[in-house]
Amino acid sequence: MGIAVEAIKELREKTGCGMMDCKKALSETKGDSEKAMDLLRKKGLAAAAKRVGRVAAQGMVDAYIHTGGKLGVLVEVNCESDFVARNIEFQAFVKDIAMQVAASNPQYVSRDEVPETIISHEKEILETQAKGEGKPAKAVEKIVNGRLEKFYAETCLLDQPFIKDPKVIIKNLLANLVAKIGENIVIRRFTRYQLGEKS
Repeated sequence: MGIAVEAIKELREKTGCGMMDCKKALSETKGDSEKAMDLLRKKGLAAAAKRVGRVAAQGMVDAYIHTGGKLGVLVEVNCESDFVARNIEFQAFVKDIAMQVAASNPQYVSRDEVPETIISHEKEILETQAKGEGKPAKAVEKIVNGRLEKFYAETCLLDQPFIKDPKVIIKNLLANLVAKIGENIVIRRFTRYQLGEKS
């Protein structure tokens, strides 16, 4: 069955996937664009992990200024192509990330960025707390690790619950977008400004 070029272009616009991938998906679903979208998403989730190593040098910098002008955020999110940088879903994701930073005030993008000295210091505090609560020695390490996860969820953007849907963690929101769009996407950096706050 021949697939119309318009249908392929339309599917590409909706998903951000390559022309050949769109054509193949439409062929496999006998021209049903909804089923083709689902198919591309399913395939994309499996391929998302493979994309992580690819260079993401395009993208956009966006700003969010909270009502009243007392809080502002600048965020940079990268992708692989200028085409994706112009994608509406990609741009909406960047705006959501800027709002997330404004609302949740993370200190780092990912847990990999947290200095070892801070992690060690945090572990020490949590261990002292657990012992002070009279927890058995065998349970202390498990308790500390559990509370450390909470620390990451508060301080690391990728570990935070999404403000628009707290059941979704930011890293999963990102993985879903990577799967849907078909490119590596990286939240590169952010800066949060609060009026009167010392730098």
